[in-house]
Amino acid sequence: MVNSNVKSVGVKDVDQSDFVVALADFLKRSGKLKVPDWTDLVKTGSFKELAPYNEDWFYVRCASIARHLYHRSPVGVGALTKIYGGRNRRGVRPSHFHRGGSNIARKSLQALESFNWVVKDANSGGRRLTSQGFKDLDRIAAQLKEASRKKMLEEAAS
Repeated sequence: MVNSNVKSVGVKDVDQSDFVVALADFLKRSGKLKVPDWTDLVKTGSFKELAPYNEDWFYVRCASIARHLYHRSPVGVGALTKIYGGRNRRGVRPSHFHRGGSNIARKSLQALESFNWVVKDANSGGRRLTSQGFKDLDRIAAQLKEASRKKMLEEAAS
């Protein structure tokens, strides 16, 4: 017999920016994600003027890529460089679009592969989320939804 009162919670049911922050915090606390040594030295794209201010930006990028793979899979490195690209300011000349850093996208996918959340897709050559990745992302989303529900109840009570 199935309990019809239990509602499943997925990644699409929570605020996406809060989810990425929570997932990045989970990745950092787990200690299993291998962060490259050069993350404190690089910009995230050729169009950027400065490096990221957040010291944990690699965890946030991995979390964002995992969220993107949840919604749309499979995705390759080239597609991720388009997603994380932006406007290149060229002084008095008109701005143009530039892609994001491909090494960052590749290393992020490899880090998620070592976490057993991502595998290479045999048909397309891109990468897709595994069933373990779907389960873990849904579990984190459910925890986030429950925390926000408790916070709303506490605010209503006071």
